[in-house]
Amino acid sequence: MLELRHIAQHYAGRPLLQEVNLQVHAGEIVALLGPSGSGKSTLLNIVAGLQAPVAGTVWFDGQDITGLPPERRGFALMFQDFALFPHLNVQDNVAFGLVEQRLPRRQARLQALQMLGVFGLTELAQRQVWSLSGGEQQRVALARALITRPRALLLDEPFSALDADLRVALRDEFRSRIQAAGMTTLLVTHDASEARAMADRAVQLVAGRLQALW
Repeated sequence: MLELRHIAQHYAGRPLLQEVNLQVHAGEIVALLGPSGSGKSTLLNIVAGLQAPVAGTVWFDGQDITGLPPERRGFALMFQDFALFPHLNVQDNVAFGLVEQRLPRRQARLQALQMLGVFGLTELAQRQVWSLSGGEQQRVALARALITRPRALLLDEPFSALDADLRVALRDEFRSRIQAAGMTTLLVTHDASEARAMADRAVQLVAGRLQALW
């Protein structure tokens, strides 16, 4: 279980997050909503370890991980711009995390090919990522995130760069694949319809504090 306890953060000398408390259970998808500038991405970065809170702690499975660097938390973070490596082909993008975990490159590439097969992307393995459509790039990004079997998945507006029809198709696919992986997931979005389609539960940031939506 992912747990935030009394998280606070400032921006430009003013309170941005105040007494934020949240639990995300194993296998649960929780949506975090709020207008631009409300602190959604900041909170996600605190969970990921990319920012330190001015107060409060981050816990996972009963362990305080507030002081752990991002690479030791075992979380996967997906951004709206996909963040794929343009100098690597599709297969090597998906294999990257395994190579970083010191798996031999040959084995990493084999597992990447198997993961691409799960997503129906085997035929794209040798393609350059910049030649893919937006939907294909986002599927590759999810395959790359899931292949390392992260302890939690953090999604930051993952579909905002895509057109409306593709967003609808991908959010249903992502939900089914995340549920199949049993992944603890925190989804940041400004789109209530996206939250309802993907999440088991939703909360909203209002004046720096969390309010339950459903």
